[in-house]
Amino acid sequence: MGSPVIDDYLKRIYHHTEWQDSRITPSQLATELGLAPSSVTEMVRKLAAQGLVTHRPYGPVSLTPEGEKRAAAIIRRHRLIETWLVNEFGYAWDEVHDEAEILEHAISDRLLEGIDERLGRPRFDPHGDAIPDESGAVDRAPFVLLSEATAGHTGHVLRVSDRDPQLLRVVEAAGVSVGAEVVVHDPGALVVDGARVDLPPEAAAAVWLTA
Repeated sequence: MGSPVIDDYLKRIYHHTEWQDSRITPSQLATELGLAPSSVTEMVRKLAAQGLVTHRPYGPVSLTPEGEKRAAAIIRRHRLIETWLVNEFGYAWDEVHDEAEILEHAISDRLLEGIDERLGRPRFDPHGDAIPDESGAVDRAPFVLLSEATAGHTGHVLRVSDRDPQLLRVVEAAGVSVGAEVVVHDPGALVVDGARVDLPPEAAAAVWLTA
């Protein structure tokens, strides 16, 4: 098992480019982690020295193939645990993130394999995020962020960000669940089962649809 601190850095870098293309900067990474920029800069240097990231002074940070493999492995653990907690223990999808953050560093590879097998080797977690396979590969359909979808766009909900549990609850209460077929009315509203559903403004940057 790797260092939880290093794993957290690698996860944040991986997450940043998972659903969009721009790479993360050290200042963005500091904001994401809630740390001083100087601390993040020093850790990025250490990660680069270990061959886990590439970084130029004042430039963005990218994972190396080795860094991406390690990040995918810890994200696989996290998302399998989230799926396990929802399916086996009745957790709501807005409750699992913090629990999985603890458990991902505690369970053995043997138990993780057992969880994966019991769940039927799922490809996605409850929020719609792809679960990397053992090689780190993911299977994800082409997607569009709700804020960028045009009026009249029809698709299925691929993902709802788990960053804000309160927003998750509001979105779920509105009937917008992963897998639901929707029609975009505008970035703040969807049509679900023929009925218009108004969403809070922040949902436009937290809901992804099939392209």
